[in-house]
Amino acid sequence: MEIEDPLYAFPSPQTPEEDPLIGKPLLRGRFRQPPPDSYNGVYAIFFILGIGSLLPWNFFCTAKHYWLYKLANGTDGSRQENDLPSYFESYLSLASTVPSVVCLIINYLLVDKISAKVRVLSSLFIMLVIFCITTVVVKVDTSTWTYGFFGLTMCCVAIVSGASNVFLGSVFGEVGRFPMRNAQALISGQAMGGTISAVASLIDLAAASTVEDSALAYFITADIFLVICIAIYLLLPKIPYANYYLRNLNERPQHLGDENNSVQGSETNLFNGSVRSESLSSDATATSQLKPILTKTAFLGFSVFYTFFISIIIFPSISSNIMSTSNVVSVWTTKYFVPMVSFLLYNFADWSGRQVTAWIQIPGPKSRLLPILVVLRTLFLPLFIFCNYQPRDHLHIVFFANDIYPAIFIAVLGFSNGYLGTLPMIYGPRIVSKELSEHTGIVMSFFLALGLAAGSAFSVLVVHLI
Repeated sequence: MEIEDPLYAFPSPQTPEEDPLIGKPLLRGRFRQPPPDSYNGVYAIFFILGIGSLLPWNFFCTAKHYWLYKLANGTDGSRQENDLPSYFESYLSLASTVPSVVCLIINYLLVDKISAKVRVLSSLFIMLVIFCITTVVVKVDTSTWTYGFFGLTMCCVAIVSGASNVFLGSVFGEVGRFPMRNAQALISGQAMGGTISAVASLIDLAAASTVEDSALAYFITADIFLVICIAIYLLLPKIPYANYYLRNLNERPQHLGDENNSVQGSETNLFNGSVRSESLSSDATATSQLKPILTKTAFLGFSVFYTFFISIIIFPSISSNIMSTSNVVSVWTTKYFVPMVSFLLYNFADWSGRQVTAWIQIPGPKSRLLPILVVLRTLFLPLFIFCNYQPRDHLHIVFFANDIYPAIFIAVLGFSNGYLGTLPMIYGPRIVSKELSEHTGIVMSFFLALGLAAGSAFSVLVVHLI
């Protein structure tokens, strides 16, 4: 019996492997047609939630002038003699990514025990509390307990990063139930969060009279945005379009004419058009579902892992310490070069790469070209190492002694991270059955966090070698 139950139709004559995945939702054979996404409201909500998912990391990361002020100069203006400012980004990356892996494992195991709503709201609340603490500490004199302040900051980073990854994994699992454009919105929002934080940092630097005032306004902005994320997430299930997809398949309303349709648990394979039965027994556990997920997403998982592994080694540990080679001392070289080139340019390029995936999805999910392109990004390491990274204790040779080089390198690094990192993330939940889409979304988030954790640990070694 032929079953006409595809989620998307692709009118193009392209080969199945390279066929774009963002197609037009079709009428399911046994369900009513989903309501329209009026005014792209759900798309906008996922975009904003994407911003919120990486906002804590981005705000901690881009507040470089504030951390240097606190750790090197002290709140009372005295000079602190320690090596914390030199390696702060490496410590920050390590503290933010290692706990994320543990939290994503826990999140996967709890996916069938605790609802996504509880996981999302609790993680957002934890992030809000920690950011409120960070905001209060801005005005606290930490000059007499610099190492204590550093330890407190790392603890806050670890907690926030763990919570944000639970948030991201849970939301990415939910968005796997929606048409793919919503997953692309979530991932694009992540990159836009970096761009927003970089712009906010530049505005605060330019407008505020002191570093403390700048940091205070900066972190208050993050507090407000997290409150907005909580509000719009609570609004999401009240929208008919979102409510349709958030309900389980067997809970969706049926056509009267299809009530006798007894074929269940079968789904058209998105890439080869074959019909296969992949229904899961009601007592299936998260661990038993892991094997088929890993089998189908092995190359995609590697692509996500290695893309972010290379990116986190370079950004921000190496890139934010590349200084201008200009001999002219100016506001540009001393104040705005690093925020503009390292943070704003990277995040904008990253966002651009993610946006492109809305129109172009090449290579396809089964193509071996995707992991090859990802591995080729390893070449970025020597390019950045031999820019004007400071301080240099071991490698004293600078091959790229012009400001244009790091600007080009950071732009290409960001764009390739956005494009090659987004493709496997949106492919993953679509090459498995709908029953496994939420679990697969969390697994793909785990590969991302694992790449960040391994890369941040490796970045400490690379920075010390330089």
